[in-house]
Amino acid sequence: MGRGQRPPRRVLLLGGASEIGTEILAALRLPPDAEVLLAGRDEQRMAAAAKALALACSVRTLRYDATEPASHQALIADAFSGGPVDVVISAAGILVDQAELDRDPYRAGLLVETNFTGHVTTLLAAAARLRDQGRGTIVVLSSVAAVRPRKANFVYGSAKAGLDAFARGLADALHGTGVRVLLVRPGFVIGRMTEGMTPAPLSVTPAAVGAAVARALDGTRDTVWVPPALAGLAAVLRVLPRPLWRRMPR
Repeated sequence: MGRGQRPPRRVLLLGGASEIGTEILAALRLPPDAEVLLAGRDEQRMAAAAKALALACSVRTLRYDATEPASHQALIADAFSGGPVDVVISAAGILVDQAELDRDPYRAGLLVETNFTGHVTTLLAAAARLRDQGRGTIVVLSSVAAVRPRKANFVYGSAKAGLDAFARGLADALHGTGVRVLLVRPGFVIGRMTEGMTPAPLSVTPAAVGAAVARALDGTRDTVWVPPALAGLAAVLRVLPRPLWRRMPR
């Protein structure tokens, strides 16, 4: 954190083993008296993530499954039971090849639950707590795929489009409450989730996204593109004629 702002003391990461999420935590340079709450379903991977972060502050893990919405209010209650939460990072997500989803619609439904529905239920619960606090920030990891879903990954893109719209609506609903929503739209991120895929133009790393989010948290913007040049490309993608859009290979 910079510019004299007080670093967050309690941070909740939804998707506790997320590469981008943990890179955001690393970029925040949390003080020793801070507490990080890693919420996820893979205890081993979260433990490894906590060890890799080498944080001087305390780290606690919570069980969180994005596809179990009935448990999300209790999760948020647990996270806030130890005191106010300064930053909630919503980073749960999976990426599955569209051809596999075409063969298995049930798996497509799980992807939507993980990438969209689970964010809705947890963030509505978190927003209520933050509103009561009168302060706090919600970081939502969207994607350039939300701009215009492509035939090569239209289930993933439509889930991200829903999440993107939800985050913008949530930001409007929380305006004036002291709670901020920061919407993050990365391009192709070279990491565990995209392993084996050919990087797209303007690709970035999880560390680059983490650093960009940390910088944005110091400012007042409500949206951050990573890299910034992606905003111009997205504007072009929005107006590309549909016959041309259908020819996009990926």
